[in-house]
Amino acid sequence: MENREALKPLPLALPGPLRDRLVAAVLAGEKVSTSGLLVEYEAEKEELPPVGERSALIDSGGREVAVVEVTEVRVLPLGSVDLQHVLDEGEGYTSVAAWRAAHEAFWHSEEMREALDDPAFTVDDGTMVVAERFRVVERLE
Repeated sequence: MENREALKPLPLALPGPLRDRLVAAVLAGEKVSTSGLLVEYEAEKEELPPVGERSALIDSGGREVAVVEVTEVRVLPLGSVDLQHVLDEGEGYTSVAAWRAAHEAFWHSEEMREALDDPAFTVDDGTMVVAERFRVVERLE
């Protein structure tokens, strides 16, 4: 049996309705990819996850609900995010434009700008995105 304490947490979005929807989509097998900004990793002095790394999917209550394993990590400009990645995020977007508008709203939010310590933070086509693919290896509920 794996030592659960060894798993780093995977919190998608911020706690609340969005995280709840994303966790449900992962558990349903609809969400197999996620996106973050490279600048977030840099701000938190965090390494990009290596393929094969396992982490604990965290719900809004802070509980571990599943173990997920990274299957692919790509770093690419925001302007290069493709429709397949958008569909694999399992959030219901059917176009890159709709996905991007929703993600920009999140990335430009007060919470995100506060986390990055940059009140004027904005993204553009050249902003580097970390596109991760993963699979659920164990449900913990």
